[in-house]
Amino acid sequence: MGVEEIETYAETYARSLRDPAGFWACEAECVPWFRAPTRMLEQDEQGVWRWFTDGEMNTAYVALDQHVDAGRGDQLALIYDSPVTSTIQRLSFRELRDRTARVAGGLRQLGVEKGDVVVIYMPMIPETVIAMLACARIGAVHSVVFGGFAANELAMRIDDAEPRVILAASCGIEVQRIIPYQPLLNRALEVAEHRPEHVVMFERPQCPVGWLADRDLEWLSWEQASQPVECVSLGATDPLYILYTSGTTGKPKGIVRDHGGHAVALNYSMRAIYGVGPDDVFWAASDVGWVVGHSYIVYGPLFAGCTTLLYEGKPVQTPDAGAFWRVLAEHRVNSFFVAPTAFRAIRKEDPDCTLRKQYDLSSLRYQFVAGERLDPPTYLWLQEQLQVPIIDHWWQTETGWPICANMAGLALLETKAGSCTLPVPGWDLKILDEAGRELGPGEEGAIVVKAPLPPGALPTVWGDHQRYLASYWDDYPGFYQTGDGGYRDEDGYVFVMGRTDDVINVAGHRLSTGRMEEIVAAHEAVAECAVVGRADAEKGQVPLGLVILKNDVKVGGRALRDDLVSAVRQGIGPIANFRESVIVKRLPKTRSGKILRKVIRNMVDGERYQIPSTIDDPEILSELHQELLDQGVIGDK
Repeated sequence: MGVEEIETYAETYARSLRDPAGFWACEAECVPWFRAPTRMLEQDEQGVWRWFTDGEMNTAYVALDQHVDAGRGDQLALIYDSPVTSTIQRLSFRELRDRTARVAGGLRQLGVEKGDVVVIYMPMIPETVIAMLACARIGAVHSVVFGGFAANELAMRIDDAEPRVILAASCGIEVQRIIPYQPLLNRALEVAEHRPEHVVMFERPQCPVGWLADRDLEWLSWEQASQPVECVSLGATDPLYILYTSGTTGKPKGIVRDHGGHAVALNYSMRAIYGVGPDDVFWAASDVGWVVGHSYIVYGPLFAGCTTLLYEGKPVQTPDAGAFWRVLAEHRVNSFFVAPTAFRAIRKEDPDCTLRKQYDLSSLRYQFVAGERLDPPTYLWLQEQLQVPIIDHWWQTETGWPICANMAGLALLETKAGSCTLPVPGWDLKILDEAGRELGPGEEGAIVVKAPLPPGALPTVWGDHQRYLASYWDDYPGFYQTGDGGYRDEDGYVFVMGRTDDVINVAGHRLSTGRMEEIVAAHEAVAECAVVGRADAEKGQVPLGLVILKNDVKVGGRALRDDLVSAVRQGIGPIANFRESVIVKRLPKTRSGKILRKVIRNMVDGERYQIPSTIDDPEILSELHQELLDQGVIGDK
């Protein structure tokens, strides 16, 4: 790490904080506007900082049409690689633009107008990407729901978003099983209060569907019969999408993303953070149902003129632990982004990485990881196997793009195992204690970001601005509360240590323990419960339920566990990974009745914990420790 590189980062970062409007005005010039903004940063009537308020543009134009208009229409835009269906499909920018324009026309023929919501319940297939871009093309707001969610979760999102139309597929495909989507959608619509006007269903050959004549349309014939439409001009602050994220209560929060700030931020991130540009191949091994899929499968790479990879498979079993290496080599990937969980699964199956030696990975320049903490053993293993920079970075659904990273396109700095390096330009990051005082090196506290947030961050929660303020701004006025805790070292490097709330991270997916507790508590035998995240070597965290039985209830621990596993699976989906529960006599609480979940988490993970001064009965801790020890949940240390 040379002085020149340090100064380059330091100067850029300082400039972004000193003059945020000027900094992002320069970056905005890299985006093709229909009407270039003159008002860069101002507060709206609710006091929220908004970017490029008088600018007009269209996200689909930035992603597709600009490249076709520039004579790059024949360049490869999307590679669909599906080992579960033995399919590889390639689409140029022109082909993707043309199909998007037709689907956009089909939506308009169904009455979808600017500002209407379209829910997308589809797996990792090209039509999902087309659906998202088609909504953007006509100014509709899309809300993608992850296909692994159960009917109740889908129903909650339908009721909150109130879509005019639902775009769906007949199934998702896992390693050795088909997941029918239509029955889940039908059950969700039976439960939901809101009724969409139409459902357009993409029928996959692996799962034929039963059609409801008064509601359902068949995708391919609908698309073919539609007339293509041009991109409409949209305000920079118009909403592009709603993406639901888990909160500490059961109801998910609808994170809103706008058009203008999103385009500027992601375009900047592709160049400055990920170090790629036109003609490069970028692969984010995630799902379009999550923010990574939105930002870095669909929008970011296409904005930058990259070829993006849509992978319908797993890191192992499709067909083996060499699946990722095959994709990287076959498609000559330059920059790769995945959650650490995937590599832990590969390492478990092939610890010596013998399958890696079968493939030429010389095209790979950077390996990015995010979504959960990158543990040092996995970091060192990756470094040894790939011999390229391993870049741990950190961000959230709410932010839409990285808060901290080692910036491959600006200046690669020294890496430190366990750290996501330094804040990205635009993010004025602080570590604060409970009283709002800034902490020094090595002191752990709440990670916050000083307003104004850079472009691309959420401006509100769909339909509930008060919840937005309460969730993200009320605890530390003037600062965005990330919900994560951590510290900075003497060099300013950021170490994210985990959530400060009751959201857990299972295989890179944020899930609400509050929602799981609602389901567990509904069991007829359960008087009270707590669900906490337990450290797991492969998945990062998995949920553990602690259950207090009602008086005079006779039920075995195994039978209760099976009931609860089934209930959570049905209520949330297999993604919850709820597999373990234990019966206890009491739960540790504060004198005001709040369950001390952090203390429980530390106890089950074998970590040291402080007995809070607010605890109601300290004796409960030794009692609980013995119960967990007797049931084999923790070891005797």
